[in-house]
Amino acid sequence: MPPLIAAWLDYLAVVRRVSAYTHAAYAREIAHLVALCNGALGEVTPAAVRKAIGTAHEAGLAPRSLARRLSAWRAFYRWACTHGHLAVDPTVGVRPPKSDRLLPKALPVDEAVRFLDALSAARPPRAPQQPDGIRAEALWARDRALFELLYGCGLRVGELVALDYDDPECDWAAGRIVVLGKRRKRRWVPVGRMARDAVREWLRVRPGLAAADEQALFVSDRGRRLSPQGVASRLAYWSERLGVGQRLHPHMLRHSFASHLLQSSGDLRAVQELLGHASLASTQIYTKLDVQHLARIYDAAHPRARRGGRESAVESPHGRSDSETG
Repeated sequence: MPPLIAAWLDYLAVVRRVSAYTHAAYAREIAHLVALCNGALGEVTPAAVRKAIGTAHEAGLAPRSLARRLSAWRAFYRWACTHGHLAVDPTVGVRPPKSDRLLPKALPVDEAVRFLDALSAARPPRAPQQPDGIRAEALWARDRALFELLYGCGLRVGELVALDYDDPECDWAAGRIVVLGKRRKRRWVPVGRMARDAVREWLRVRPGLAAADEQALFVSDRGRRLSPQGVASRLAYWSERLGVGQRLHPHMLRHSFASHLLQSSGDLRAVQELLGHASLASTQIYTKLDVQHLARIYDAAHPRARRGGRESAVESPHGRSDSETG
């Protein structure tokens, strides 16, 4: 990496305090810029940027991925020009190909509850004299606590695995924890009864799985802090074992939390605060999920709701359809 790129990445980590995941993503995307100009960052032109984006698009890179790449390049040049390192920003006026905005995938309320209830019922039989039995019970208790927190609190998976065992700001008994969100912003999150019960059960068996010096609340089977990939793997395992019918991922439980809470309360601002969204626009997308949910109910229940197909005719008491009787 050229020194200027290294300085920018340090700025992101130290000043902007972006997450490790975001920092790695920026580093990957900026590497494409370095390859494009062979390190001559000040010689890049808008035409070269457009050509690079167009070539990547023709090669099959998705519009959302192109937008992320261009956003990283734009962020670098904006920083470099602001601090006087470069004179011209070649990304000004360059736009990525348009892409459809995908709605987040959320489970219906009954399916989310059914999955968590089935997981609770899948507790391994107690085998106090068998190490394998104790281990299986600990992993089950850990996974149940993980998924109850993801759905019950709407946590990001990174926030979940970053929780520490002895964090003084987390009062599990009172149902109040503090999590470290994006850009290292801390926020208060309430914890419901089911999630508290699951965490309490996990804490009872945690010493049998965690290393003695490990501070993480959730640990892997090797006793060290569980990774986001580990959470995703266990959620996929349980969704298949319990016959959910689709592969679940951690963010789907967060989306389900937001969608179900918004359907019940209608309080967009409260959902924004609980999710830790910096912009209300990020939360408003869940209102579209709510509209979709109502549309599905309408289509399934109303006799005249078969949009795009032949409408149903409701028989009148006189044997004729309502459309004939008026």
